[in-house]
Amino acid sequence: MNGTVRLVDSVSDAFTGLVADGILASPDGFRLFASGGGTAEACYRALAARNGLDWSGVDVYMGDERCVPPDDPDSNHRMIASILLDAVGPVRGDHPMYTGGPPGDAASAYQEFLATLPDFGLVHLGLGPDGHTASLFPGSAALEITDPARSVVANIDPNGVNPHERITLTYGGIARAGLVVFTVEGASKRDAFNRIAAGEDLPAGRVHGHDVLWLVDSDAIGTVTPDEVG
Repeated sequence: MNGTVRLVDSVSDAFTGLVADGILASPDGFRLFASGGGTAEACYRALAARNGLDWSGVDVYMGDERCVPPDDPDSNHRMIASILLDAVGPVRGDHPMYTGGPPGDAASAYQEFLATLPDFGLVHLGLGPDGHTASLFPGSAALEITDPARSVVANIDPNGVNPHERITLTYGGIARAGLVVFTVEGASKRDAFNRIAAGEDLPAGRVHGHDVLWLVDSDAIGTVTPDEVG
């Protein structure tokens, strides 16, 4: 496992504090790469309720997306827009990852779009019970991409556990973040988290970055000894 494990009482509150600190410390602009899933949804609800933040200098990007219509209930961006962006008011930029067409073409377009960024700011990641993160699934082709310049690819789950074709940041793309934040909560994530901490080769355990932080609650941490508490 790469990075620091922090045991927290509330994953969503801890995540909100990190994002708020980043926005307040970045008057010239802050970049947030958002995630999907139930834990991410709870994080964005808490973040939307945080007062005193100026979102006019924030650019919101996607770390991965399901290749479905923008108004589909399974769209990560639809969830983020309805829970976070609609609540906080205008942001400097809202940058969906998929709006239609072949997934490979959409991935190439997003790759080109991101190429001009100096870094990816804060990349928010979750953890699936199968050990995946973003849309980097066990046994999938995207795990084998080693070119650090290739930041975005189309991908599928070869195991059939996670539906829909996907677009995702690669490991090289995630590594361009100033801070990578995993949010892990609930007993359903305990097995995967403990397997990664024990050194098993699951996709989330391969993530590297300048600074990688795991925010984990007591239900998910299991037998792992945290590096930090609170």
